[in-house]
Amino acid sequence: MNFFLKSISYILHPLLMPLAGAIIYFVAAPRFIPEEIIKSKLFGVLILTVCIPIVLFFFLKSLGIINSIHLENAKQRKIPLLLQTLILIVVIKMVIDVYRYPELYFFFLGILFSMLSAVFMIFFNIKASLHMIGISGITMFTIALSIHFGMNLTLLIAALMVANGLVATSRLHCNAHSNLELVLGFLIGVIPQLTLVNFWL
Repeated sequence: MNFFLKSISYILHPLLMPLAGAIIYFVAAPRFIPEEIIKSKLFGVLILTVCIPIVLFFFLKSLGIINSIHLENAKQRKIPLLLQTLILIVVIKMVIDVYRYPELYFFFLGILFSMLSAVFMIFFNIKASLHMIGISGITMFTIALSIHFGMNLTLLIAALMVANGLVATSRLHCNAHSNLELVLGFLIGVIPQLTLVNFWL
């Protein structure tokens, strides 16, 4: 059980959530999108939101700025999160077209607002759970997609709800966050997605 709960923190790492959201969107969207376009968009998201942050992590670690991929210390979060916001801006500006993929565009915009909120919390020495931000944001996005496209995504939504519980349990088990930090992470992940839904739902 100890290994399982610790592995959840890696399997459902916040770095993977933007890519997971993009995959869910392209699978769920009923409109025709050429396969080549889907692959190119997913590849762009993979490079920008997963590969580049990993490279930056090793660079920052070599400089002694951070010491863990989970960013357990509030002070260590500032630079990585600011770099992540810049990467998200690049994704929004160069990869996701608001006119062709409005749902996905506002999903990434919601992630950007969530990251900025997490940065804001750092100034008060509060490290809201990035894991909860990621999984709760993608859950809210999936619920909105289900309503928007009129599709039955009940099983996926149920699985994501379970994932929310597993992530919270994992972070508590690892003593990485308090209950308050998990609740803040959940709210920071959900509220931007719920607010921006008004622009495309």
